[in-house]
Amino acid sequence: MEEHFFEDAQHPWIDVEPGVRRKIIGHTPNLLAAMVRFEQNAVGAVHGHEAHEQIAYVLAGAFEVEVEGEKRILRKGDAFVVPRNTQHGVVALEPDSRLLDMFSPRRDDFI
Repeated sequence: MEEHFFEDAQHPWIDVEPGVRRKIIGHTPNLLAAMVRFEQNAVGAVHGHEAHEQIAYVLAGAFEVEVEGEKRILRKGDAFVVPRNTQHGVVALEPDSRLLDMFSPRRDDFI
């Protein structure tokens, strides 16, 4: 990956689980941004991050989002915030639903 620029066509999608693909946009030691593409009904299982904070912005489609047991339907332009040790997960409600995930610090397991 170029240090300062991301050109979408030069970076392939990576399968991360059934119906879910990810593309890293960029990262520094303190931040990582990734696009995540979901097929309809694909699930990002409920989980938490001990070492990372996360903000997820809905780029396309719609998701049922759960954060600490509270569920909401989020659509393009909506977002959710996940502090460390907060349980969260998503279910894609439409085909080709996409999130922009941002993590601090960088998720070294993603790169």
